[in-house]
Amino acid sequence: AWNPGLWGYAPLFQRLGHDLGFVQIVTWGCAALFLATLLYSQEHKLGGFEILGPDIRSVLVFGASGSLPVFQFGRWWTLLSAAWLHGGVLHILFNMMWIRQLAPVTADIYGPSRLIIIYSASSIIGFLASTLSGTGITLGASAPLFGLFGALVWAGRKTGSSEIGRQALIYAAVLFVFGLVFPGVDNWAHAGGFAGGFAAAYVLNPLQRETFGNLILALICLAATALSIVASVALA
Repeated sequence: AWNPGLWGYAPLFQRLGHDLGFVQIVTWGCAALFLATLLYSQEHKLGGFEILGPDIRSVLVFGASGSLPVFQFGRWWTLLSAAWLHGGVLHILFNMMWIRQLAPVTADIYGPSRLIIIYSASSIIGFLASTLSGTGITLGASAPLFGLFGALVWAGRKTGSSEIGRQALIYAAVLFVFGLVFPGVDNWAHAGGFAGGFAAAYVLNPLQRETFGNLILALICLAATALSIVASVALA
């Protein structure tokens, strides 16, 4: 608003897309950490949804969450880092496919800064719900993914775009039922992530423009996420 040309950097930001490159950050960040956990692992899983996945020791070192790391080891920051780790090839491919579908739509409605805030809040609340439920070890981008579903459901109600909200709710319900049927899926993280995204979206009114404060909070969320991963590895 202060400088529409962004001091000559506008074309660069336009190439990043409506989400200012956040989808690429998530995609490449999760891919890099998945590769790191595989290289650090002493053994790899060979079947099911966790095929070619890292071992438990590796994901704990890089920031998996749950009652074991949070309550027994005091690694509370893993509520953020766990969303960037995955337990297998199918796990990360499935989550990244949905992130690339939902994040740009969420950014179009709420703005890129508030997308990051919603994503981070969903991760924290989702993994907090899973941890409090007694799940020993949990990880994956599906918690913030369900948060994006929750944000889109609220946007449909708030803006009157019932089709967006209805589709998001249907997809979330189908994936939640899938999680109930498929073994090893953290449904508490999914439910908590959906609630976190819905609650964050309730506070971040999609009918209002983003503010400078939203940008600052988004940068804090990104910095806190990066520090959570660094802290996990450094304090392992």
